[in-house]
Amino acid sequence: MKNRLCLTLVAVAATTAARAQAVDPASAWPSKPLRVVVPFTAGSATDAVARIVSERLSTQLGQTIVVENRPGAGGTIGVGIAAKANPDGHTLLVHSSSYTVTPTTYPNTPYNTLRDLSGITPLANLPNVLVIAPAKGLRSVKALIAAAKGKPGAMTYASAGAGSATQLNAERFRLGAGIDGVHVPFKGTPEALTEVLTGRVDIYFCPVISVLQFIKEGRLLGLAVGSSKRSSALPDLQTTLEAGVANSDYNFWVGMMVPARTPAGIVTRLHQQTLQSLQAPDIAARMAKLGAEQMQMTPREFDAYIRREITSNAALVKAAGITIN
Repeated sequence: MKNRLCLTLVAVAATTAARAQAVDPASAWPSKPLRVVVPFTAGSATDAVARIVSERLSTQLGQTIVVENRPGAGGTIGVGIAAKANPDGHTLLVHSSSYTVTPTTYPNTPYNTLRDLSGITPLANLPNVLVIAPAKGLRSVKALIAAAKGKPGAMTYASAGAGSATQLNAERFRLGAGIDGVHVPFKGTPEALTEVLTGRVDIYFCPVISVLQFIKEGRLLGLAVGSSKRSSALPDLQTTLEAGVANSDYNFWVGMMVPARTPAGIVTRLHQQTLQSLQAPDIAARMAKLGAEQMQMTPREFDAYIRREITSNAALVKAAGITIN
């Protein structure tokens, strides 16, 4: 009788546990390796942040995390892959603020920006730095603007792709300064930097993560920071606002998202684990060394922020006349 009772209790306990796991998918997550889709090239600022955070998350979760670079079409190729992935929490998207530009510049994507992906949290704010080759002989924002106005339309400015955050920052500066120029888009930051280093392209609003070493080595000259506030990595470098160019600031962020139908429990757990990784002293130190500023939100706050950014960037795209061929 006692044995029968024990067997009954064990069966009930097992059934209850199975039901709990079925109700809460987060209890079994992650059950296999994760992949992080980055819609930009390896070596880009977004890629660098994704790899730092993924390395820590992998240790915390006890699962392998593979970063998958899928660049092209302003990031829409990578976003499309993530949007169509199984919403089981094993596919993540790490994107930049250009995610909020593509609804305007790429209106016919096979996914809906607001409907098909959900925010986890921003990972960092990455100030862009206005850089130029020292051989150009322009050592201030004022001198650059004067040169551009002296030869209207002759200045060239690089970006990590048409409609990217780096182009948006350049357009904000161009409109604020009242100058014209020729936009030269590249596949990613490494390619853009190569052309600016050689002097074949004049300027680039480059994420501080990717350009800091070049500035320290004297191979590039930083004229100003394109964000609203100075960069902690380059505290002595003024912002374009401080240089006298009104309405020229643009904040370039990197954030994490998942397919929209990912269970709430997994979203919550992933958010908690991601914040834990960002707050780890070694990770915080590595991010700070690369010039990344802390920028964290709840999933709901991040979704609301994305909606506001889509509206403001649509106005900037229109004012700058940005079109995607």
